[in-house]
Amino acid sequence: MTGTEFEIVPETRVGRVALRVTDIDRTSRFYESVIGLERQRESGGTVVLGAGGRPLLELVGDSDASPRTAPETGLFHTAFLVPSRRALADVLVRIEEEWELSGASDHRVSEALYLTDPEGNGVEVYRDRPREGWPTDGDGHVEMDTLPLDIDELRTESTEEGKVPPETVVGHVHLEVSSIPAARVFYAGTLGLRVRQEFGPSALFLAADGYHHHVGMNTWNGRSEPATGRGLAWFELVVPDRKSLERIRERCIERGIATTPTERGFEVSDTDRITIRLSVID
Repeated sequence: MTGTEFEIVPETRVGRVALRVTDIDRTSRFYESVIGLERQRESGGTVVLGAGGRPLLELVGDSDASPRTAPETGLFHTAFLVPSRRALADVLVRIEEEWELSGASDHRVSEALYLTDPEGNGVEVYRDRPREGWPTDGDGHVEMDTLPLDIDELRTESTEEGKVPPETVVGHVHLEVSSIPAARVFYAGTLGLRVRQEFGPSALFLAADGYHHHVGMNTWNGRSEPATGRGLAWFELVVPDRKSLERIRERCIERGIATTPTERGFEVSDTDRITIRLSVID
C-alpha cells in the first residue's frame, strides 16, 4: 500500500463544486431538469443547487468570462454519486429525454453515465457497487477498469423519478492537470490523500480512507496552462473538525503554500492554480 508522510483524516470527503458560467439560467436548468438537483438559493449572481438540503454545486454567473481554451487545465468532470441503481436509471431516462448521453461505463467499483453541461463542463453520475466487492491488487490499490455498461438493461430499473434522492453527494472530482508528478506531490504529499490507482504516467486517483477516489487527475488532452475564464472556480474537501483543518493548514504553510481564509476554513491553489477549499463539515 502506497503511503505518504502525512495522511488526511479518513472522514474527509468532497463537499461543493463551484463553476464559473456565462449563461447561469440555462446551466442551472440543466442541472435541475437533467441531473435532478434541487435549487436551494440564489443571490448575488450565484445559484446553489443540491440534494436533501445539502449544497453540492454553486454556479457563479460571469457573462464576461471567456470560454475555456484547449491548453487550459481545470475540470474533467464533476461526479455526482447517487445511492442506488434505480436512481442511476432515473438519471439515464432524463438524459435520453432532455439531453445527450456521451458515455456509459462499468468501472468494476461503480457504474457511470457521462455527459457535458451547456458550457462544456464534464459531468458524471454514478452509483457505487458494494465496497466489499471492489477488486484490489496485492498492495491494496483498487483496480478500476472501463468496461461497457448495458444501458438497455439499466433503463428497465427506472421509476421515472424527476429528482435525485436526498442522499446524493459529489462523490469525486476529476481534474485535467499539466503534470501528474507535480499534482501527486501536492495532493498526496501535501494534502495527504492516498494513491488508490495509477494508469501509467497519465492518470492518478487518490482518496481519503479506502474509497476508490475522491480526486482523479489526468493529462490525456495535453493541458498546459492555468484556466482564466469559465469552468471550474473551486472545489471543496471537507474534514470533520477544526483540529484536522488546522493540521492541513500547517502542512501547507510548512511547504510554502499560501493559505487564504474562507468562511468555513481556508483555500489553497495547486500547481495548476486550481483552487481547493478546505472546510469543516457543517
